[in-house]
Amino acid sequence: MPTRIKNNVLHYEGCNYLRYRLILSTLSGKPIKITDIRSKDDEPGLKEFEISFIRLLDKITNGSRIEVNETGTSLYYIPGLLAGGVIDHDCSLQRGIGYYLEAVMALSPFCKTPLKIKLKGVTNNNEDPSVDRIKTAGIPVLKRYLAGDNDIKFNINKRGVVPLGGGEVYFECPASKFLKSIQCLNSGMVKRVRGTACSLRVSPAISNRLVESAKGVLLKFLPDIHIYTDATRGASSGKSPGFGVSLTSESSEDTFLCGEAYSPLMTAGSLPCVPEDLGKEAALKLLDEVYRNGCVDSAFQCVTALFMALGKKDVSKMIVGPLTPAMVQFLRDLRDFFGVTFKLENVKDEDGESTEQVLLTCVGIGYSNLSRRVL
Repeated sequence: MPTRIKNNVLHYEGCNYLRYRLILSTLSGKPIKITDIRSKDDEPGLKEFEISFIRLLDKITNGSRIEVNETGTSLYYIPGLLAGGVIDHDCSLQRGIGYYLEAVMALSPFCKTPLKIKLKGVTNNNEDPSVDRIKTAGIPVLKRYLAGDNDIKFNINKRGVVPLGGGEVYFECPASKFLKSIQCLNSGMVKRVRGTACSLRVSPAISNRLVESAKGVLLKFLPDIHIYTDATRGASSGKSPGFGVSLTSESSEDTFLCGEAYSPLMTAGSLPCVPEDLGKEAALKLLDEVYRNGCVDSAFQCVTALFMALGKKDVSKMIVGPLTPAMVQFLRDLRDFFGVTFKLENVKDEDGESTEQVLLTCVGIGYSNLSRRVL
């Protein structure tokens, strides 16, 4: 829905892209009002995972004002200052930890004090980027833009899958005065593939079956492949059974792309899930990501665009694969909150033919962390 601005408050309708709009509101300091949140659904209002996300924002910031009406169909948010500090948060089991961690990555460089956060919940599912994908493909994106100290700590303490979760991760990011402007126009050639096959509260042999299946596809294209097996036991294996594999390719230009597949929630009457099928699915998803040939994993296009817009007052360029629907809307929302517009161009191959790659170009606004003193 189109944006309306009334009394310096940005108005949106519907629940789509609520998380990204709250992130942009927090960074820009602009109040936001979202109405008609699932107002015509059988279960109207905010879902449990959205309420949990709003509580997380409240913990990270200081002085935020949040108003939700009785039915949960209207949200009014006045952002406070990004405080950071030591935080412990239980994520909703309806979504993965990756749903929350992506927002933490975007906000953490601009906190007053270094953010040290422990998130508990579902580490691996089929709906959100897994913690493995964030560790191997997301954290390098954040490190690339941080100026000065980019020593980021990210540990997977426990794993957990739906429906009961039980996973836990620790993330620590230093506060940064500003972000660098980046020009990344070559994704490079893939030189190695690494991965992690995990099996939680099931036979450890399933991890080996996942590895063999994924290797059966990838060895046709590349010899340097190593997939670790993580057959955790006891308390570190979460509270529900499940398994899956995450694969990451590394290129000669330090581009990290990821493909993953995890077992769905098994219910009565559902079809059995075969490890060999999951291994092949993850390998094909990785090959599809490589075929897109972007300089950043498609799951982190929005975070990349945000860091480009907030960077120094200089030109930033990045080649990405075909834009995801979330990225298309995120670029529109960036214009609403920060007035930043991107130039989009189709990349042409050596023969002059247009490809599916997109060249993003923008001039950063020079966003700086006002809480961070320069010595």
